Amino acid sequence: MREIFSRIEENSVVVIEAEVDLECDRKSYPWLLSIFIKAIGSNDEFDALETFLETKESLILALEHDGSALYVGSREQDGWRELYFYVKSAKNLEAVVTKMLSHGGCKFENSVVKDAKWDFYHKNLSPTELEFHNIESDKIIAMLEEEGDVLETPREVEHYISFDTATQKERFLQNVLESGFAFKDDISSEEFEYGVAVVKNHPVTKEAVAAVVQELYGLLKKEHGYYEGWSTVLVDTQS
Repeated sequence: MREIFSRIEENSVVVIEAEVDLECDRKSYPWLLSIFIKAIGSNDEFDALETFLETKESLILALEHDGSALYVGSREQDGWRELYFYVKSAKNLEAVVTKMLSHGGCKFENSVVKDAKWDFYHKNLSPTELEFHNIESDKIIAMLEEEGDVLETPREVEHYISFDTATQKERFLQNVLESGFAFKDDISSEEFEYGVAVVKNHPVTKEAVAAVVQELYGLLKKEHGYYEGWSTVLVDTQS
């Protein structure tokens, strides 16, 4: 499954697409193939994007068709779109890439380096735990938008946090209540006996939710807690 999210690196926004459910023997793919593509000769951003997407999928099909390569993600920054594959062998790959891209109306570069531990994937593509939460938040926000929600309208939002021990939960509650949240309910699950729902009034725009989740994340991690997500009520234009 591919997830798309943004990350700030050196004051620049990087848009990342990452394969997050890779089921493979990673030891069998010790080489990292990097492909850097930049569209040229077109002032139409839409056409450039369409061309890139077609090129990307063509490359993925060509390189993955015999199981010798795995597409693991892409990064977009400063006008360059970067594609990354882990491959079984470094032989002939650059020739395949050059053949496919040399007539595509784009500038490109590529390289193959040894990365048996998949360090690049873990550091530069795979979402962090907090980024995963933001990805899930964006999906909820998209569903609210589809229902006509007025995202900028503050409303009560419930956030769910779980802990391994009752002591951790109580310490977290003490700190979170001092930060403007209110206790809503105790919760539990098969995995965690000690959980809590806390509420706060805030908008559900992407930026507002991300800020609140980050604040909660900092508090719960002090007590080794686990953020389980959030929910809210729909606020539409008729309300």
